[in-house]
Amino acid sequence: MSFADEVSAAAARLGGVARTTPLEVNQRLSERTGARVWFKREDLQVGRSYKLRGAFNLLCQTEFAFGGAVCASAGNHGQGVAYACRRLGIEGRVHVPRTTPRQKRDRISALGQGMVQLVVDGDTYDDAAALAKEYAQHTGATLVPAFDDRRTVAGQGTVGLEIVQQLGGAPDVVVVPVGGGGLLSGVGTWFKERFPRTRIIGVEPAGAASMIAAMQAGSPVTLPEVDSFVDGAAVRRAGEVTFPMVRDSGAELLTVSEGAVCTEMLELYQIDGIIAEPAGALASAALLEEISVAPDSTVVCLLSGGNNDVSRYAEVVERSMVHRGLKHYFLVEFPQEPGALRRFLDEVLGKDDDIVLFEYIKRDNRETGAALVCIELGRREDYDLLWGRMKESPLKIQHVAPGTTAYRFLI
Repeated sequence: MSFADEVSAAAARLGGVARTTPLEVNQRLSERTGARVWFKREDLQVGRSYKLRGAFNLLCQTEFAFGGAVCASAGNHGQGVAYACRRLGIEGRVHVPRTTPRQKRDRISALGQGMVQLVVDGDTYDDAAALAKEYAQHTGATLVPAFDDRRTVAGQGTVGLEIVQQLGGAPDVVVVPVGGGGLLSGVGTWFKERFPRTRIIGVEPAGAASMIAAMQAGSPVTLPEVDSFVDGAAVRRAGEVTFPMVRDSGAELLTVSEGAVCTEMLELYQIDGIIAEPAGALASAALLEEISVAPDSTVVCLLSGGNNDVSRYAEVVERSMVHRGLKHYFLVEFPQEPGALRRFLDEVLGKDDDIVLFEYIKRDNRETGAALVCIELGRREDYDLLWGRMKESPLKIQHVAPGTTAYRFLI
């Protein structure tokens, strides 16, 4: 059986279980790119992500002797497994890392409706995966991989099948978010078999580019560290099953910064009325920042998930403003004398510059005291003028640049 046939069989199993999610034209991205851009709204899937497709396709092909099912998840896969367990009457257990937002944890329990036990432990998805694997080995429970199983991949591949059915033909470009590679390997392999002229682009967060690292090394490698902000795609190691499928699909791979993802999340919310989680905004963020498409071409961006905790929006706004060059942090050494701050305000700040953070403790036994100052600019272009005034000032001023150790303590 070809992989495309496996996807067709998965689509039949998912009938009446997974939703056929909308495919909608997005006017904002269409105007900015000159292409006709569509959103495949997997954020409206059961569990608010595409993950149900792979989880259900795997579970309904599995014979359970004892122990039920167990999985590791950054949140979305766990919801898919929880709902699938409920529908199939299987007891389940879901391991999630401590970085998983509260909203996703609560939804796992709600979708499982008593059929699933939630275990929160570990700092990353890979930590949770190791714990789930250990549990399966000790109890005999069936391990349900989030991405690294051909049955899971075939279920995720049904997204590609739906896109073509809804469009009435193959798009020119499909942009797919990438974590462990389940969605990209499924969609990419299906298109290669059925519509090989479609350009497939996989997008990883810059702080967790495990699939690109695997491509460079020739096999999956473990990243020494990951930025867990894009939690749905913060995978330290690409899958052993998904890596060769992605490689052989001919998909292009690129990264997009977490700041760009945050900016796109805000655009989706404020302009399009779409609540996207960070991983859900990867594809459309990359289309704006990193991808060139031909005018009038048909482009589909997969919005993979909408499980965003509202408490995270303060960090989303912060990261977006830093990415857009509108917010900057500085360490300023002030002389401990009257009027020093007033001179800083009068001589260094521009008329549209605003201090949004000022932390300073006066030291009686020192001639100077350091202050952490955050300045919000009216325009990105104002930074060069501000920095020029700072260099001319007699004060000792250090820019706390994004990516530095000091900066990571702030964001």
